[in-house]
Amino acid sequence: MKASAIAHANIALVKYWGKRNKEVMLPQNGSISMTTNDFHAHTTVEFDPSLQEDILIVNDKEFPKGMEEYDDYVGKFLTVARQLSGKDLKAKIVSKNNFPTAAGLASSAAGFAALATAVNGALGMGLDQKGLSMLARRGSGSATRSIHGGFVEWLRGENEDGSDCFAQQIAPPEHWPEFRMITCITSTKAKKVKSRAGMSQTLKTSPMYKAWLETVNQNLETVRKGILEKNFSLVGSTAEENCIKMHATMLTTKPSIVYWNAGTIELIHAIHNWRDEGLEAYFTIDAGPQVKIICLEKDAEEIVRRVKEFPAIEDVRVVKPGPDARLTEEHLF
Repeated sequence: MKASAIAHANIALVKYWGKRNKEVMLPQNGSISMTTNDFHAHTTVEFDPSLQEDILIVNDKEFPKGMEEYDDYVGKFLTVARQLSGKDLKAKIVSKNNFPTAAGLASSAAGFAALATAVNGALGMGLDQKGLSMLARRGSGSATRSIHGGFVEWLRGENEDGSDCFAQQIAPPEHWPEFRMITCITSTKAKKVKSRAGMSQTLKTSPMYKAWLETVNQNLETVRKGILEKNFSLVGSTAEENCIKMHATMLTTKPSIVYWNAGTIELIHAIHNWRDEGLEAYFTIDAGPQVKIICLEKDAEEIVRRVKEFPAIEDVRVVKPGPDARLTEEHLF
């Protein structure tokens, strides 16, 4: 009853921000993302009758029972998995990311997609991708999208039990191989306000949140169309607009949530200037300070060269559309 899986982080082009049901993790709005080929979580899980408690080790650090990561994330997620499988066994989970954790790079999306895939394998649950997507959602909302590779849409759904709330692929990685995202790391530190807490506070207090919900469906329609037609200008400009609107809800939250740092602002201005010069690039930023520059393969090298001139940038990684979550024979213990 042991299995390992690898799942890749996804970067949202149309953002998810806010839940309408926290228990079964249902979003206020649908979202669209690109699953990356590089950033991934590698997770091994083993269900063992001899274990008295669940064990969680992430990036070589053990999280004991009572810590938020253990109780709110793994504790609740494994309870759901046990209910679905009918197998009440304790588990040991070991997971490693090859990118910064809790820093606005969708580490929870990759982590829970990998965990869902590994749990499905270890317990022999027989879930298909739709079922895996719904299981991953119970750990982290955005993890529902990391089950699929390429370009993915998470359907908001209408049913309060979450039975119609899952992700589906818009297009596979090979549909648009020239599409690139240049991830600019402005800080590897964990963010002060976690996404879950930030969403809850924004929904309660931001006067801009209503406008966010009123306009997001049009963004979804536009980006979906742009992906299928490979219309780069349409996808890039709409993704940037959607990103700014999401951060506007955070900035107008009480107390305000500001994920950006000086390096973030500097890059935003630079990208605007590059477009004025004829170098087509757009930005998107999740709940963190990292800037993802959306561009085409032909411009990636020049953009990376320019980005590396900024002292505030700690690291630059270029990613493209990546694969589905998958089982692996390489175990971490």
